[in-house]
Formats: sequence, C-alpha cells, structure tokens
Amino acid sequence: MTSIKNKAALITGGSKGIGYGIAEALIKEGIHVAVTSRSAAGAQKAAEKLNSKAPSGAKALGIEADVRDYQSQQKAVEKIINHFGQLDIVIANAGLGHFANIEDLTIQQWQETIDTNLTGVFYSIKASVEALKKSKGYFITISSLAGTNFFANGSAYNASKFGLTGFTQAVMLDLRQHDIKVSTIMPGSVSTYFNGNMPDEQDSWKIQIEDIGELVVDLIKMNPRTLPSKIEVRPTMPPSK
Repeated sequence: MTSIKNKAALITGGSKGIGYGIAEALIKEGIHVAVTSRSAAGAQKAAEKLNSKAPSGAKALGIEADVRDYQSQQKAVEKIINHFGQLDIVIANAGLGHFANIEDLTIQQWQETIDTNLTGVFYSIKASVEALKKSKGYFITISSLAGTNFFANGSAYNASKFGLTGFTQAVMLDLRQHDIKVSTIMPGSVSTYFNGNMPDEQDSWKIQIEDIGELVVDLIKMNPRTLPSKIEVRPTMPPSK
C-alpha cells in the first residue's frame, strides 16, 4: 500500500458536495488539500472547516477559481505549488447539470454544461500536467453513471459525462508513460446539493460524500503497479419504483 501522507492535492469544486467529501477524507490521511470554488468566500469557509479537522501537519487552502477559465486553473496550480511546494493529486470534480427536453434546452445551458463538465476538466489537466509529471502523480475525474447511461432530458449532461468518461480513458493512455495514474469515478445517486437537492434523512439510501472520499483514498493508496482506470459506483439498494 502506497504512503500518501504529506502529498498535496488540488480539488476543483471542493467547497461542498463530493469535492468536499474527498477533501475531508484526504486531509484526515495527512494530505494537504487545496479546494477551489468560484466563490472566494465559499472556498475559504471550506478550508477553515477542513483545517479544524486536520491532523497535525496537514493543511487546507481555499482558492477562488473557475474551471471554465484556463488562466484561472493555471493560477490555482501555481498557488498550490507555491504554498505546498508540490502537486501530487488532482481531483477534477467541479460540475453542474441542466436537464431539459432538447426543444427547451437553451444554448446557454448547453454551453455552460459542456464548458464546466468537459472543457473544465481539459483545462485542469493541461494546467497541472507538468507538475504531475514531476511528482509522478494521480489525476482523477468525477464522471457519472450518466457517462454510459442516457436518459430523457439529459442531452447536455449525458454529452458532457459521456465525453468526460472517454476523455479520461484517453488521457490515461497518454500519461501512463510518465508514471501518472489516471482514473475516472462514475457515481450513481449521491446525497449532495446537486441540481437543487437538499440532503436529508430521505437521502440515506444514496451514496454519501464520505463514501466517495474513502474510494479516492483507496485508489491513491493502491500499489503503483495496479490501476483501476474506470470505477462505477452505485447505491446498494435504491428505493423501489
């Protein structure tokens, strides 16, 4: 099992939801974490909360950044390297969803979905690849079961996640020659604030954010000779329809 203490991770969209769950799991393992958000206040609040739970030596940093802006991603990478001296892990988590019949889906909704969920991940790896080559690091994307399963009113979201799943697998083949590991995690229903959901006890059947965090820790700890490149994860027992 690989030692991961004192590594440094960048998590896009890490101020809440799945991204925060991953950040919390990593910092408890002694990994420094930088969480990004389009809201400076949101990023800072998440970092303060993470620091209150961190073991001795591990630190959290909040960074205002937008994955849809390549220069913003470059600056985020520069900040974490300047702050922690290295970048070992990038979790491309930031995402959103617009769901509507193709007749009603707007141009703006389409562009925002693709720009965030797909182009934003491209920007994330382009901005961090040189640092990951130096650290022989790990790049993990958060896709979705919607990346292999299409559904009505999901044209934009399906397109972004189908694209992300394929993109990640191709990047895995490109970067393994540099000893960079690349994986995509494809969750089903997760208890988050995604698409206006309010997590509560009725979400108990869903995957919890700490479950995704545990999965990421297991991936990072895995022997370097082994790479789970695509992981589907779903609730064990969803409600009966």
